[in-house]
Amino acid sequence: MEKNIARICVPVCVKRASELADGIRRASEVADLIELRLDCLDEPELRLVINSLPDLLEGASKAFILTFRPCEEGGYRKSDLNERLNFWSEVAGSPAKVADFSDIEASLLTSLTNAQVNLRRESLICSFHNFAQVRSDLEGIYERMAASPARILKIAVQADDVIDCLPVFHLLERARRDGREIIAIAMGQAGVATRILGPSRGAFLTYASLDDESSTAPGQLTADELREVYRLDQINQQTEIMGLIGNPVGHSISPQMQNAAFAAAETDAVYIPFEVRDLAAFMRRMAHPRSREIDWKMRGLSVTAPHKTAIMQHLDWIEPAAREIGAVNTVIVETDELRGFNTDASGFIKPLGKLFGSLERARCAIIGAGGAAKSAVWALQREGASVTLFARDLEAARRLAEKRDVDCSALAGAAFNGFDLVVNATPVGTRGLSEGETVAATEQLRGVRVVYDLVYNPVETEFIRQARASGCEVLGGLEMLIAQACDQFTLWTGRNAREETMREVAIKSLARPERGHPAGIFLGS
Repeated sequence: MEKNIARICVPVCVKRASELADGIRRASEVADLIELRLDCLDEPELRLVINSLPDLLEGASKAFILTFRPCEEGGYRKSDLNERLNFWSEVAGSPAKVADFSDIEASLLTSLTNAQVNLRRESLICSFHNFAQVRSDLEGIYERMAASPARILKIAVQADDVIDCLPVFHLLERARRDGREIIAIAMGQAGVATRILGPSRGAFLTYASLDDESSTAPGQLTADELREVYRLDQINQQTEIMGLIGNPVGHSISPQMQNAAFAAAETDAVYIPFEVRDLAAFMRRMAHPRSREIDWKMRGLSVTAPHKTAIMQHLDWIEPAAREIGAVNTVIVETDELRGFNTDASGFIKPLGKLFGSLERARCAIIGAGGAAKSAVWALQREGASVTLFARDLEAARRLAEKRDVDCSALAGAAFNGFDLVVNATPVGTRGLSEGETVAATEQLRGVRVVYDLVYNPVETEFIRQARASGCEVLGGLEMLIAQACDQFTLWTGRNAREETMREVAIKSLARPERGHPAGIFLGS
């Protein structure tokens, strides 16, 4: 098997010359290559850095890429053609080696060649960026760039849906056939798969940030995430691929949990978040073994909002329980078929067993009428419990109540005294969405035995706090998240997951500062 060379390049983007040495030092700890983004420097600082670069980089143990990118190409500097020409002419004319590689935009490279600037081919990266879309003529762009004197080609385009990654993966295949070195990236959350899988499919390198705050492009992961969460160095063409499909998916901690479980089980697999808008296109072009347009070992999928019901029409077989619930959250690729399952229901019930033993004849109130409520009602009825729905949207609640033959009531002014279990099956209270809000207050919850909040982030929601003040036993959504994830792991691998490993990683992930996404969407994934 061809060995995977997974190089990580970390950009250093600072405003002052005095900050550059520390940025290089920090990047050196995690990077294989370091990109010096000189376009990030404030106007007076650039001259100081250009004059001191040879001394600054002398004796460095890492390879360096020099970049001076204008705003229109995704850079940080308003620079005209003359300034850019003068900059690269000065770099090329330096008697000392300034950097190992020079990243020059394809639009500028022709002008530099015409000006007879002496650029060393072995150090030249010819780059193209489009921060708006994936161009339909990527193959033509590749061919024009391949005719340049550059050793390495770099193409980075914006992805709005995971299917936008396909042309990028196809470019990697084309470059491998042509014997060309290439960096091909789909930017944005929808393009994360290209950053994780690129090196195993021939990319010269993949970019990563030092931390969440220093990203220089949309969708950029940290170097620690690539190495520790996704085990970038171990991914190869035989690695089995699992993933989360939904929109959005950036909030999810499922990649941290499932990848940790794969590592603990020494399984050659990786779990990737796939931001899917066009579900039908994803299933046809990337997932189904009979029609997909990419050669990869797709083994399974987690399914989250808004696709849990819509995905059912794209599957070859669905287990009876999932069909009865009306939602699928787990897919297995079995030979040439896609098979659907629901682990939300079993994941919901498992934590309750430790508190109730048996739920036979238990009086249960479910707050909500969406996908989470569907699984919860079905699971509780199967255990012999009596269920009543409470919702703000009574029309939606009535539809579910009629289908499952349960009672429903308005949430406003509801009193839950006498219920054995009250479940929040809505996203109310979720960090980044409605943190600090609650579906029921202390007085409404008095007399309830157990309160169960399916929101898992924050670990202690306002609903949980109100319930505890009422004297109720409480259960958070984290235990359900772990239980359903363990069941998914078993379906995909045929092995039991290490539950404690998932729990440790989940708690650690939830303790991280927010990254700009709503986190803690209930019901797994």
